[in-house]
Amino acid sequence: MLEDFEILGTIEQIETIAVGKRIRELKRIQKVYGSGRWRKLKGTATVLFADGTIRRVEVHWYEAHGIGRKKFKIKGYLD
Repeated sequence: MLEDFEILGTIEQIETIAVGKRIRELKRIQKVYGSGRWRKLKGTATVLFADGTIRRVEVHWYEAHGIGRKKFKIKGYLD
């Protein structure tokens, strides 16, 4: 479910899925974005797709202090 999209508003119901070495892609994330205390998170958001469709979805992403949120993925539609 990888498409071009823009998050509208804020991400809600944020939960941490994994921290540090429990992240499967940790080495690749550190190589691309730099080292930091990486966390994988999930939450719900309203997104606008490139074709103009607006939907409520579950998103996953990686985040580290001083680096920010990276690599958003849509994991499922909620509506």
